[in-house]
Amino acid sequence: MGETTIENSKILITGGAGFIGSNLADALINDNEIVVVDDLSMGKKKNLPQGANLHFIEHSIADYEFMSTLLEAWKFDYIFLLAAVASVADTIVRPAETHIINQDANLNILETIRIKKLPVKKILFSSSAAVYGNNPELPKKETSPIDPLSPYAVDKFATERFVIDYGRLYDIPTVATRFFNVYGPKQNPKSPYSGVLSLVLESIINGQTFTVFGDGEQTRDFVHVEDVVRALTVLASHSEALHDVYNVGTGVETSLNTVIRLFEEIEHKNLTVSLANARVGDIRESYCDNNKLMSMESWPMLSVKDGLINYVQYTK
Repeated sequence: MGETTIENSKILITGGAGFIGSNLADALINDNEIVVVDDLSMGKKKNLPQGANLHFIEHSIADYEFMSTLLEAWKFDYIFLLAAVASVADTIVRPAETHIINQDANLNILETIRIKKLPVKKILFSSSAAVYGNNPELPKKETSPIDPLSPYAVDKFATERFVIDYGRLYDIPTVATRFFNVYGPKQNPKSPYSGVLSLVLESIINGQTFTVFGDGEQTRDFVHVEDVVRALTVLASHSEALHDVYNVGTGVETSLNTVIRLFEEIEHKNLTVSLANARVGDIRESYCDNNKLMSMESWPMLSVKDGLINYVQYTK
């Protein structure tokens, strides 16, 4: 199949000023009208593309009446549910408060669409590889055992089920995606929610010491945000992607030590590393089986090396 596009559509992106949401807005802005709702607790307005097609609203998605009115007024074709409190640690400190954003707000959106019978071509919910927890089965398949270990992961999995089952019960076209370790342009290393790659890059550029917890041999499936955006548009536009969950990752596991070595090669610099004890609850190895996504539409994903080169160029 050829490259998939979405055109002449009204699109809602919750959390659209954040890292993944703003990259998605960049990709869709030319051919569509986009509404971004973001409370800017993590996102930045400057991340968003400029233009008449972009409507930015600074507001919490937890405001049920506001969101219902918006959904009814716009009758969106596509809805991307990306807004979340993305810090696992934050959800452990504030479980009830973060639950309102990470689950209840999304449920309220589904309820409005159900009650008002709003026409929608596809609702996509962004879940996380965190739902798999520490289960040792590798690679992680969509059918692998689920073992959420934090309020963040519990809310992600519960919302996945709501999204998929609302879809089936009330004939709403829905899909959920489990993102693995996303990196790339607009990721903010200053944020406590940031991925490890942005922290390594910041350390090497600024000559700071980087702390490795454990031996550095822990592995992750690092997926460039360009590929995540492509996955979202593929799943949004393929009618056969329905009432189901899809892993979004490269299917390749890369150790932290490999990432450090690649950054050193790209930057022609050595990184000063200090070692600390492994963190309790940290997952040792993780990578995905992405065959289900690739069966929808296959494309060559960026290798970690090429993705890191792209990321370094953007950062500079």
